[in-house]
Amino acid sequence: MWISVAKTRLNRRVFALTGPGTASKLRDIHKGGTPLSSIADSRKATLVTVTVLPVLLAVSLVHLLNDSMQAVVPAMFTILEESLHLTYTQVGWILFALNMTSSVMQPVVGSYTDRRSSPYMMPFGMGLSLLGMVGIAYAPNFWYVLLAVVFIGLGSAIFHPEGSRIVYLAAGGRRGFAQSVYQVGGNAGSSLAPLMTVYIFAPLGQIGAAWGTILAALAIAVLLVLAPWYKKRLADWEELKAQRRASSKPGVLPGQETSHPRVKFAMGLLIFLVFARSWYHASISSFYQFFLKNDYGLTTEQAQIPLFLFLAAGVVGTFFGGVMADRFGMKNTIVFSIAGGAPLALALPYLPLFWVYPLITVLGFIILSGFSVTVVYAQFLMPSKVGMASGLTTGLAFGMGAIGAVALGKASDLFGLTDVMRFCSFLPLVGLLAILLPSDRETRKAS
Repeated sequence: MWISVAKTRLNRRVFALTGPGTASKLRDIHKGGTPLSSIADSRKATLVTVTVLPVLLAVSLVHLLNDSMQAVVPAMFTILEESLHLTYTQVGWILFALNMTSSVMQPVVGSYTDRRSSPYMMPFGMGLSLLGMVGIAYAPNFWYVLLAVVFIGLGSAIFHPEGSRIVYLAAGGRRGFAQSVYQVGGNAGSSLAPLMTVYIFAPLGQIGAAWGTILAALAIAVLLVLAPWYKKRLADWEELKAQRRASSKPGVLPGQETSHPRVKFAMGLLIFLVFARSWYHASISSFYQFFLKNDYGLTTEQAQIPLFLFLAAGVVGTFFGGVMADRFGMKNTIVFSIAGGAPLALALPYLPLFWVYPLITVLGFIILSGFSVTVVYAQFLMPSKVGMASGLTTGLAFGMGAIGAVALGKASDLFGLTDVMRFCSFLPLVGLLAILLPSDRETRKAS
């Protein structure tokens, strides 16, 4: 019952946001005052001009729930290390399995949905994540945990490209803002990992992961409410693309721009930059808590505070990154986000504990301020392949970062965690290569 009521309210709100005069135009049909074709043109104009905020907030909520379920995995590391006697290498393999399935499959899903999208794929993916939550709660050994996180990863891989497509269709003319609203949800979900460790997993132990099934059930309910709007919007968008193909110049087909050498170079460099950021992010989100316990003598609960500050500041940085991109340009924001945090990252492993808290907060804001901007930049480079562009920047690049998680875990076992964390502090310097990216004008020209 509540789903039907919510669906009716959402449809009314979206209808109200489709532009001034639309309702009166529909009434005029019966009076013969407005041709049906002009109303269709008006409706399609909203696809590129009107931002549908209720839809953005709804999909951002689902993003929060999805990434909260993913956050359960690293949040459980210290618990699983004790209950299942895991090594750092096994911790790295668990993170690898999660990120590889949730990331490498994203471009595959995105490529498929670019050709044939289905609004009901996302609830199915959340069902897989639900099974993964149950699996972690009752896993008797390392291999069962590994299988469970694969289910969670597959559910995330199905959601992310389709979620980005909903944002693309609901963004109107505010791409940077819309993507930031969406990514804020995801980063907020990831930032809950330390809090879940303190208030759920530390008191309850491994069985506490079963609470993640509530997150999955809520996400499925919201997605079922969104599905009718998404289905209708997709139909309008396909019709608009068909009109553009019909009016395009002979010999120039939509999608050809992605084969241009300049576009290939930019996409390759962008993926490499996200790859480096993912390695550094993995070092903080997964291994920094162990570094704090070993080098500073903190307890499991105390080690979550700096980690939470980093992730929570990243949520704020993600939102303002989109605002900065609209004001100062996408390329400038990307350069600032990856390279701007390099001095702070280099200092972090050597600071007294008192200074760790403010510095890691600022570092989280800067590093993640370009998170949503890289997705929008990729979509401008590949305007006819939105799902693929989103999958490459938020999926494949993070999968490459998952390899870093395994390498970091193995290196920590061999050389010591302290030396590994000091090595990782140099990774943000790779962001200086962002200077070589094409300017915003060139990317918008491609779009």
